Amino acid sequence: LLNIAKSFIGTDYEAHTLDKTDKEELVINLTGLDCYTFLESSIVFARCIKKGLTTFEDYTKELENIRYRNGKLKDYTSRLHYFSDWIYDMNKRKIGKDITKELGGIPYKKSINYMSTHLDSYPMLKNNEKFIQEIKRIEKSISKRKYYFIPQKNIERIESKIKDGDIIGITTNIEGLDISHTGIAIRENNGRIHLLHAPNVGYKVQITEKPLASYIRSNPKQTGIMILRLNE
Repeated sequence: LLNIAKSFIGTDYEAHTLDKTDKEELVINLTGLDCYTFLESSIVFARCIKKGLTTFEDYTKELENIRYRNGKLKDYTSRLHYFSDWIYDMNKRKIGKDITKELGGIPYKKSINYMSTHLDSYPMLKNNEKFIQEIKRIEKSISKRKYYFIPQKNIERIESKIKDGDIIGITTNIEGLDISHTGIAIRENNGRIHLLHAPNVGYKVQITEKPLASYIRSNPKQTGIMILRLNE
């Protein structure tokens, strides 16, 4: 996974690449990536290569499997928009394991409603009452789950247990939102865990200069992390 993820270093950041059509379709864009599509592309390529699947059709099947709830594209609401929901789905289907609790995570309780309370940011939702109701149902279900997170102040303490290639979701204090950023753990020559990620508009895929713990500390909106370890 890490070798593939590193091959994207230098790729331009591009936001909202999955939301450029009027209807939910399996969008593929490898020339511009946001933090989630970078992660997703790396995982999909790694899984295809590991299974010896090399056709375009194999790639699209695996992409659908990783991007959508239960691996099935039905409509806009079947996409795993909230990253904690993505972690939950990957864990449930044994694609990866949520190891946050066993690494010392504490309960993460939050009322999730960001999408249904920011309709202007989601054109596909805005004028579709059926989708709004379904997203509200999904948000309620996410809010009821038992999640764990490693608070920012404890990250350095458990850093030795994080492995190269672990998937990192960064929790946030933004109201109604679970996770605001994602990336892949990478141990650098200094022995510290850094984050391989697509940072933001105007930047390219890169490895953080600061170790993960310091990087999280440097942004007051970032509160901690959740960790998913992909299964072999």
